[in-house]
Amino acid sequence: MQAEAAGAQQLLKVINRMALVRHLCANPGLSRADLAGAVGLTKSTVSLLVRELVAEGWLVEREVVATGDLGRRPTPLFIDPARLLLLGAEVGIESVRVVATSLTGEVLAFTVANYGASRTAKACIASLAGALLKVRRQLDAGQRILGIGVGLPGGVDEARGVLHFAPNLGWRDLPFGALLGEKLQGTELAGVPLFLQNEADVAALGEMEFNAAPASDPLLYVSINQGLGAGVIVGDRLLTGSRGFAGEVGHMVLQLNGPRCSCGRRGCAEALIATRAMLGGSEDTAALRSLSEVRAHLVDEDSETLRAVASAGRYLGVLLQNLATAYDPGSIVLGGAVVELGEPFLKPAFDTLNDYAAAANLTPPSVRTSRFGANAVAVGAAALARYRLTRPALPLAESRTAATATPIATEEAA
Repeated sequence: MQAEAAGAQQLLKVINRMALVRHLCANPGLSRADLAGAVGLTKSTVSLLVRELVAEGWLVEREVVATGDLGRRPTPLFIDPARLLLLGAEVGIESVRVVATSLTGEVLAFTVANYGASRTAKACIASLAGALLKVRRQLDAGQRILGIGVGLPGGVDEARGVLHFAPNLGWRDLPFGALLGEKLQGTELAGVPLFLQNEADVAALGEMEFNAAPASDPLLYVSINQGLGAGVIVGDRLLTGSRGFAGEVGHMVLQLNGPRCSCGRRGCAEALIATRAMLGGSEDTAALRSLSEVRAHLVDEDSETLRAVASAGRYLGVLLQNLATAYDPGSIVLGGAVVELGEPFLKPAFDTLNDYAAAANLTPPSVRTSRFGANAVAVGAAALARYRLTRPALPLAESRTAATATPIATEEAA
Protein backbone atom coordinates (compact mmCIF):
# COMPACT_ATOMS: atom_id res chain seq x y z
CA MET A 1 0.00 0.00 0.00
CA GLN A 2 2.82 2.42 0.84
CA ALA A 3 4.45 1.75 -2.53
CA GLU A 4 1.14 2.40 -4.34
CA ALA A 5 0.60 5.62 -2.42
CA ALA A 6 4.13 6.79 -3.20
CA GLY A 7 3.62 5.97 -6.88
CA ALA A 8 0.35 7.90 -6.96
CA GLN A 9 1.97 10.90 -5.29
CA GLN A 10 4.82 10.85 -7.80
CA LEU A 11 2.38 10.71 -10.73
CA LEU A 12 0.45 13.66 -9.34
CA LYS A 13 3.67 15.63 -9.02
CA VAL A 14 4.52 14.89 -12.65
CA ILE A 15 1.03 15.99 -13.68
CA ASN A 16 1.53 19.29 -11.85
CA ARG A 17 4.95 19.83 -13.42
CA MET A 18 3.66 19.18 -16.91
CA ALA A 19 0.65 21.43 -16.32
CA LEU A 20 3.13 24.28 -15.78
CA VAL A 21 5.05 23.34 -18.93
CA ARG A 22 1.91 23.19 -21.07
CA HIS A 23 0.66 26.51 -19.73
CA LEU A 24 3.95 28.22 -20.54
CA CYS A 25 3.96 26.67 -24.02
CA ALA A 26 0.68 28.47 -24.68
CA ASN A 27 1.37 31.55 -22.55
CA PRO A 28 5.10 32.36 -22.53
CA GLY A 29 6.50 35.03 -20.23
CA LEU A 30 4.33 34.44 -17.16
CA SER A 31 5.74 34.86 -13.67
CA ARG A 32 5.56 32.26 -10.92
CA ALA A 33 2.64 34.14 -9.37
CA ASP A 34 0.84 34.21 -12.74
CA LEU A 35 1.35 30.47 -13.11
CA ALA A 36 0.08 29.77 -9.61
CA GLY A 37 -3.14 31.61 -10.33
CA ALA A 38 -3.57 30.01 -13.74
CA VAL A 39 -3.20 26.36 -12.66
CA GLY A 40 -4.63 26.61 -9.15
CA LEU A 41 -1.52 25.82 -7.11
CA THR A 42 0.09 27.82 -4.31
CA LYS A 43 3.00 30.15 -5.07
CA SER A 44 5.33 28.06 -2.91
CA THR A 45 4.43 24.88 -4.78
CA VAL A 46 4.93 26.54 -8.15
CA SER A 47 8.27 28.00 -7.05
CA LEU A 48 9.48 24.53 -6.03
CA LEU A 49 8.38 22.93 -9.29
CA VAL A 50 9.76 25.77 -11.42
CA ARG A 51 13.14 25.43 -9.71
CA GLU A 52 13.25 21.76 -10.73
CA LEU A 53 12.07 22.44 -14.28
CA VAL A 54 14.68 25.16 -14.81
CA ALA A 55 17.44 22.87 -13.51
CA GLU A 56 16.33 20.03 -15.83
CA GLY A 57 16.14 22.19 -18.95
CA TRP A 58 12.38 22.52 -19.41
CA LEU A 59 12.18 26.21 -18.51
CA VAL A 60 14.41 29.27 -18.61
CA GLU A 61 14.21 32.58 -16.77
CA ARG A 62 14.69 35.82 -18.66
CA GLU A 63 15.98 39.13 -17.37
CA VAL A 64 13.31 41.67 -16.54
CA VAL A 65 13.34 44.81 -18.67
CA ALA A 66 13.71 47.89 -16.47
CA THR A 67 10.62 50.10 -16.53
CA GLY A 68 11.52 52.68 -13.88
CA ASP A 69 8.75 51.44 -11.57
CA LEU A 70 9.53 50.91 -7.92
CA GLY A 71 9.51 47.50 -6.29
CA ARG A 72 10.71 44.09 -7.32
CA ARG A 73 9.43 43.00 -10.72
CA PRO A 74 8.45 39.34 -11.28
CA THR A 75 10.81 37.24 -13.40
CA PRO A 76 9.19 35.97 -16.64
CA LEU A 77 9.47 32.27 -17.47
CA PHE A 78 9.74 30.66 -20.92
CA ILE A 79 10.14 27.21 -22.39
CA ASP A 80 13.87 26.58 -22.83
CA PRO A 81 14.47 26.49 -26.62
CA ALA A 82 17.78 24.64 -26.62
CA ARG A 83 18.37 22.00 -23.96
CA LEU A 84 15.50 19.51 -24.35
CA LEU A 85 14.53 18.51 -27.89
CA LEU A 86 12.14 16.22 -29.74
CA LEU A 87 12.61 14.05 -32.82
CA GLY A 88 9.78 13.60 -35.31
CA ALA A 89 9.68 11.32 -38.35
CA GLU A 90 7.38 10.85 -41.32
CA VAL A 91 7.39 7.39 -42.87
CA GLY A 92 6.31 8.10 -46.44
CA ILE A 93 5.71 5.90 -49.44
CA GLU A 94 9.13 6.59 -50.97
CA SER A 95 11.23 8.12 -48.19
CA VAL A 96 11.48 9.08 -44.54
CA ARG A 97 11.76 12.66 -43.29
CA VAL A 98 13.16 13.35 -39.81
CA VAL A 99 13.27 16.65 -37.90
CA ALA A 100 14.59 17.76 -34.53
CA THR A 101 12.48 20.45 -32.89
CA SER A 102 12.50 22.51 -29.75
CA LEU A 103 9.72 21.99 -27.24
CA THR A 104 7.77 24.73 -29.01
CA GLY A 105 8.16 23.36 -32.54
CA GLU A 106 11.08 25.25 -34.07
CA VAL A 107 12.91 22.97 -36.52
CA LEU A 108 16.60 22.79 -35.54
CA ALA A 109 17.79 20.00 -37.86
CA PHE A 110 16.34 17.69 -40.52
CA THR A 111 17.14 15.07 -43.11
CA VAL A 112 15.37 13.09 -45.83
CA ALA A 113 16.35 9.51 -46.74
CA ASN A 114 15.01 7.65 -49.78
CA TYR A 115 14.27 3.94 -49.47
CA GLY A 116 15.89 2.94 -52.73
CA ALA A 117 14.84 -0.26 -54.48
CA SER A 118 13.60 -2.14 -51.41
CA ARG A 119 10.26 -1.20 -49.83
CA THR A 120 10.20 -4.03 -47.30
CA ALA A 121 9.33 -3.06 -43.75
CA LYS A 122 12.76 -4.17 -42.56
CA ALA A 123 14.59 -1.99 -45.09
CA CYS A 124 12.38 1.04 -44.45
CA ILE A 125 12.78 0.78 -40.67
CA ALA A 126 16.55 0.57 -41.16
CA SER A 127 16.39 3.78 -43.24
CA LEU A 128 14.32 5.44 -40.52
CA ALA A 129 16.74 4.43 -37.75
CA GLY A 130 19.67 5.74 -39.80
CA ALA A 131 17.91 9.05 -40.43
CA LEU A 132 17.04 9.49 -36.75
CA LEU A 133 20.67 8.91 -35.77
CA LYS A 134 21.90 11.27 -38.48
CA VAL A 135 19.73 14.09 -37.14
CA ARG A 136 20.78 13.31 -33.56
CA ARG A 137 24.42 13.72 -34.59
CA GLN A 138 23.67 17.14 -36.08
CA LEU A 139 22.83 18.34 -32.57
CA ASP A 140 25.07 19.26 -29.65
CA ALA A 141 26.10 16.42 -27.38
CA GLY A 142 24.68 18.29 -24.38
CA GLN A 143 21.21 18.50 -25.88
CA ARG A 144 18.88 15.79 -24.65
CA ILE A 145 16.23 14.05 -26.77
CA LEU A 146 13.07 13.71 -24.68
CA GLY A 147 11.06 11.59 -27.09
CA ILE A 148 10.68 10.31 -30.65
CA GLY A 149 7.42 10.50 -32.57
CA VAL A 150 6.69 8.67 -35.83
CA GLY A 151 3.86 9.36 -38.27
CA LEU A 152 2.85 6.24 -40.24
CA PRO A 153 0.78 5.90 -43.45
CA GLY A 154 -2.04 3.77 -42.04
CA GLY A 155 -4.10 2.83 -39.00
CA VAL A 156 -2.06 2.49 -35.80
CA ASP A 157 -2.66 0.79 -32.44
CA GLU A 158 -0.66 3.30 -30.45
CA ALA A 159 -0.78 1.40 -27.17
CA ARG A 160 0.76 -1.71 -28.75
CA GLY A 161 3.00 0.10 -31.24
CA VAL A 162 1.44 -1.85 -34.13
CA LEU A 163 0.77 -0.56 -37.63
CA HIS A 164 -2.49 -2.24 -38.69
CA PHE A 165 -2.33 -1.66 -42.43
CA ALA A 166 -0.38 0.64 -44.75
CA PRO A 167 -2.20 0.08 -48.08
CA ASN A 168 0.31 1.89 -50.27
CA LEU A 169 3.24 -0.08 -48.81
CA GLY A 170 1.47 -3.42 -48.35
CA TRP A 171 2.36 -3.73 -44.65
CA ARG A 172 -0.10 -5.45 -42.30
CA ASP A 173 -0.08 -5.96 -38.51
CA LEU A 174 3.51 -4.78 -38.26
CA PRO A 175 5.05 -4.39 -34.74
CA PHE A 176 6.67 -1.18 -35.88
CA GLY A 177 7.54 0.15 -32.43
CA ALA A 178 9.33 -3.03 -31.36
CA LEU A 179 11.24 -3.31 -34.64
CA LEU A 180 12.38 0.32 -34.54
CA GLY A 181 13.34 -0.02 -30.88
CA GLU A 182 15.52 -3.01 -31.76
CA LYS A 183 17.26 -0.99 -34.50
CA LEU A 184 18.05 1.78 -32.02
CA GLN A 185 19.48 -0.53 -29.36
CA GLY A 186 23.11 0.21 -28.61
CA THR A 187 22.88 3.73 -30.09
CA GLU A 188 22.61 7.16 -28.49
CA LEU A 189 18.83 6.93 -28.99
CA ALA A 190 18.41 3.63 -27.13
CA GLY A 191 15.74 3.88 -24.46
CA VAL A 192 14.31 7.21 -25.65
CA PRO A 193 10.49 7.07 -25.37
CA LEU A 194 8.95 6.20 -28.73
CA PHE A 195 5.43 7.15 -29.86
CA LEU A 196 3.62 6.06 -33.05
CA GLN A 197 0.45 7.31 -34.70
CA ASN A 198 -1.17 7.78 -38.10
CA GLU A 199 0.39 10.52 -40.26
CA ALA A 200 -2.72 12.72 -40.44
CA ASP A 201 -3.26 12.37 -36.69
CA VAL A 202 0.24 13.59 -35.87
CA ALA A 203 -0.06 16.47 -38.34
CA ALA A 204 -3.25 17.53 -36.56
CA LEU A 205 -1.39 17.41 -33.24
CA GLY A 206 1.33 19.60 -34.72
CA GLU A 207 -1.24 22.25 -35.60
CA MET A 208 -2.57 22.11 -32.02
CA GLU A 209 0.60 21.68 -29.95
CA PHE A 210 2.87 24.09 -31.83
CA ASN A 211 0.41 26.90 -32.41
CA ALA A 212 0.94 29.99 -30.24
CA ALA A 213 -2.66 31.11 -30.86
CA PRO A 214 -5.50 29.28 -29.12
CA ALA A 215 -6.37 26.15 -31.08
CA SER A 216 -9.65 25.97 -32.92
CA ASP A 217 -11.85 23.22 -31.61
CA PRO A 218 -12.71 20.84 -33.16
CA LEU A 219 -9.69 20.89 -35.47
CA LEU A 220 -9.51 18.71 -38.58
CA TYR A 221 -6.30 18.11 -40.52
CA VAL A 222 -6.90 16.66 -44.00
CA SER A 223 -3.81 15.07 -45.56
CA ILE A 224 -3.82 14.58 -49.35
CA ASN A 225 -1.01 12.57 -50.91
CA GLN A 226 -1.15 9.18 -52.64
CA GLY A 227 -3.63 8.42 -49.88
CA LEU A 228 -6.10 10.68 -48.11
CA GLY A 229 -6.78 10.80 -44.38
CA ALA A 230 -7.69 13.14 -41.57
CA GLY A 231 -6.65 13.81 -38.02
CA VAL A 232 -9.40 14.95 -35.65
CA ILE A 233 -8.83 16.92 -32.44
CA VAL A 234 -11.83 17.34 -30.13
CA GLY A 235 -11.53 18.99 -26.72
CA ASP A 236 -7.70 18.91 -26.73
CA ARG A 237 -7.82 15.17 -27.42
CA LEU A 238 -6.88 13.17 -30.48
CA LEU A 239 -9.86 11.13 -31.68
CA THR A 240 -8.54 7.70 -32.66
CA GLY A 241 -11.66 5.50 -32.64
CA SER A 242 -12.20 2.01 -31.22
CA ARG A 243 -9.63 0.37 -33.52
CA GLY A 244 -7.40 3.33 -34.36
CA PHE A 245 -9.16 3.97 -37.69
CA ALA A 246 -10.90 7.28 -36.90
CA GLY A 247 -10.16 9.89 -39.55
CA GLU A 248 -10.00 7.50 -42.51
CA VAL A 249 -12.04 10.01 -44.51
CA GLY A 250 -10.35 8.94 -47.73
CA HIS A 251 -12.68 5.95 -47.71
CA MET A 252 -15.89 7.92 -47.40
CA VAL A 253 -17.81 7.11 -50.58
CA LEU A 254 -18.53 10.24 -52.62
CA GLN A 255 -19.65 8.66 -55.89
CA LEU A 256 -21.73 5.52 -56.47
CA ASN A 257 -19.96 3.12 -58.84
CA GLY A 258 -17.06 5.54 -59.11
CA PRO A 259 -13.40 4.65 -59.74
CA ARG A 260 -11.99 1.76 -57.73
CA CYS A 261 -10.05 2.69 -54.62
CA SER A 262 -6.99 0.98 -53.10
CA CYS A 263 -9.28 -0.36 -50.35
CA GLY A 264 -11.40 -2.28 -52.89
CA ARG A 265 -14.47 -0.04 -52.77
CA ARG A 266 -15.62 2.21 -55.59
CA GLY A 267 -16.08 5.97 -55.45
CA CYS A 268 -14.01 6.66 -52.32
CA ALA A 269 -12.75 10.18 -51.71
CA GLU A 270 -9.16 8.95 -52.11
CA ALA A 271 -9.84 7.65 -55.62
CA LEU A 272 -11.50 10.94 -56.60
CA ILE A 273 -9.17 13.46 -54.90
CA ALA A 274 -5.72 12.03 -54.14
CA THR A 275 -2.77 11.66 -56.52
CA ARG A 276 -4.15 8.79 -58.58
CA ALA A 277 -7.21 10.87 -59.51
CA MET A 278 -4.93 13.19 -61.50
CA LEU A 279 -2.66 10.63 -63.15
CA GLY A 280 -5.02 8.70 -65.41
CA GLY A 281 -5.18 9.73 -69.07
CA SER A 282 -8.05 9.66 -71.52
CA GLU A 283 -8.17 7.47 -74.61
CA ASP A 284 -6.17 10.14 -76.48
CA THR A 285 -3.55 10.92 -73.80
CA ALA A 286 -0.99 8.87 -71.91
CA ALA A 287 -1.32 8.58 -68.15
CA LEU A 288 1.00 10.80 -66.12
CA ARG A 289 3.48 9.01 -63.88
CA SER A 290 3.94 11.33 -60.92
CA LEU A 291 2.67 14.44 -59.19
CA SER A 292 5.71 16.35 -60.50
CA GLU A 293 4.47 15.62 -64.03
CA VAL A 294 1.06 16.96 -63.03
CA ARG A 295 2.73 20.18 -61.88
CA ALA A 296 4.65 20.47 -65.15
CA HIS A 297 1.47 19.98 -67.20
CA LEU A 298 -0.31 22.62 -65.11
CA VAL A 299 2.47 25.09 -65.89
CA ASP A 300 1.97 24.27 -69.59
CA GLU A 301 -1.80 24.74 -69.11
CA ASP A 302 -2.54 21.30 -70.51
CA SER A 303 -6.33 21.13 -70.78
CA GLU A 304 -6.65 17.45 -69.80
CA THR A 305 -4.58 17.96 -66.66
CA LEU A 306 -6.42 21.16 -65.77
CA ARG A 307 -9.75 19.28 -65.99
CA ALA A 308 -8.48 16.36 -63.86
CA VAL A 309 -7.07 18.63 -61.16
CA ALA A 310 -10.20 20.80 -61.10
CA SER A 311 -12.39 17.70 -60.80
CA ALA A 312 -10.31 16.48 -57.87
CA GLY A 313 -10.62 19.92 -56.31
CA ARG A 314 -14.40 19.92 -56.64
CA TYR A 315 -14.61 16.52 -54.95
CA LEU A 316 -12.40 17.90 -52.18
CA GLY A 317 -15.01 20.62 -51.75
CA VAL A 318 -17.70 17.92 -51.42
CA LEU A 319 -15.60 16.10 -48.82
CA LEU A 320 -14.99 19.29 -46.85
CA GLN A 321 -18.71 20.00 -46.90
CA ASN A 322 -19.41 16.55 -45.47
CA LEU A 323 -16.73 16.94 -42.79
CA ALA A 324 -18.04 20.38 -41.84
CA THR A 325 -21.52 18.93 -41.46
CA ALA A 326 -20.30 15.98 -39.40
CA TYR A 327 -17.92 17.80 -37.03
CA ASP A 328 -18.84 21.52 -37.12
CA PRO A 329 -15.09 22.27 -36.89
CA GLY A 330 -13.55 25.48 -35.67
CA SER A 331 -10.85 25.02 -38.31
CA ILE A 332 -9.94 22.69 -41.16
CA VAL A 333 -6.26 22.49 -42.12
CA LEU A 334 -5.15 21.10 -45.48
CA GLY A 335 -1.76 19.48 -45.98
CA GLY A 336 0.11 17.02 -48.17
CA ALA A 337 1.83 17.08 -51.53
CA VAL A 338 -1.36 17.50 -53.57
CA VAL A 339 -2.24 20.72 -51.72
CA GLU A 340 1.00 22.20 -53.07
CA LEU A 341 -0.58 22.23 -56.55
CA GLY A 342 -2.14 25.48 -55.38
CA GLU A 343 -4.94 27.42 -57.04
CA PRO A 344 -5.82 24.98 -59.87
CA PHE A 345 -6.68 22.43 -57.17
CA LEU A 346 -7.75 24.59 -54.22
CA LYS A 347 -9.94 27.19 -55.96
CA PRO A 348 -12.47 24.59 -57.25
CA ALA A 349 -12.51 23.09 -53.75
CA PHE A 350 -13.22 26.40 -52.02
CA ASP A 351 -15.76 27.43 -54.66
CA THR A 352 -17.65 24.16 -54.20
CA LEU A 353 -17.55 24.45 -50.41
CA ASN A 354 -18.74 28.07 -50.52
CA ASP A 355 -21.57 27.17 -52.92
CA TYR A 356 -22.85 24.51 -50.51
CA ALA A 357 -22.67 26.97 -47.60
CA ALA A 358 -24.49 29.69 -49.57
CA ALA A 359 -27.24 27.25 -50.58
CA ALA A 360 -27.90 26.54 -46.88
CA ASN A 361 -27.45 30.22 -45.91
CA LEU A 362 -24.52 29.26 -43.66
CA THR A 363 -21.04 30.67 -43.13
CA PRO A 364 -18.48 28.32 -44.67
CA PRO A 365 -16.00 26.70 -42.28
CA SER A 366 -12.54 28.18 -41.78
CA VAL A 367 -10.08 26.35 -44.07
CA ARG A 368 -6.35 27.01 -44.36
CA THR A 369 -3.21 25.19 -45.46
CA SER A 370 -0.70 23.78 -42.97
CA ARG A 371 1.79 26.24 -41.51
CA PHE A 372 4.55 23.57 -41.60
CA GLY A 373 4.41 22.76 -45.33
CA ALA A 374 6.42 19.68 -46.34
CA ASN A 375 7.48 19.14 -42.71
CA ALA A 376 3.89 18.95 -41.41
CA VAL A 377 3.90 15.22 -40.60
CA ALA A 378 7.46 15.10 -39.24
CA VAL A 379 6.90 18.18 -37.06
CA GLY A 380 3.55 16.73 -36.05
CA ALA A 381 5.29 13.52 -35.00
CA ALA A 382 7.53 15.58 -32.71
CA ALA A 383 4.32 17.18 -31.40
CA LEU A 384 2.98 13.67 -30.68
CA ALA A 385 5.96 13.08 -28.40
CA ARG A 386 5.31 16.37 -26.56
CA TYR A 387 1.59 15.63 -26.39
CA ARG A 388 2.20 12.30 -24.66
CA LEU A 389 5.10 13.37 -22.44
CA THR A 390 3.30 16.43 -21.08
CA ARG A 391 0.03 14.59 -20.44
CA PRO A 392 1.24 11.70 -18.25
CA ALA A 393 -2.26 10.72 -17.09
CA LEU A 394 -3.68 10.51 -20.63
CA PRO A 395 -4.17 6.82 -21.54
CA LEU A 396 -2.86 5.61 -24.87
CA ALA A 397 -6.09 3.70 -25.61
CA GLU A 398 -8.05 6.96 -25.60
CA SER A 399 -10.96 5.63 -27.58
CA ARG A 400 -11.65 2.98 -24.93
CA THR A 401 -11.89 5.44 -22.04
CA ALA A 402 -14.03 8.39 -21.15
CA ALA A 403 -12.76 11.53 -22.86
CA THR A 404 -12.67 13.68 -19.75
CA ALA A 405 -10.14 16.38 -19.05
CA THR A 406 -7.27 15.59 -16.70
CA PRO A 407 -7.64 17.80 -13.60
CA ILE A 408 -4.77 19.64 -11.98
CA ALA A 409 -3.50 17.52 -9.09
CA THR A 410 -3.77 18.39 -5.43
CA GLU A 411 -1.20 20.42 -3.53
CA GLU A 412 0.04 17.41 -1.55
CA ALA A 413 1.43 15.82 -4.72
CA ALA A 414 3.91 18.62 -5.24
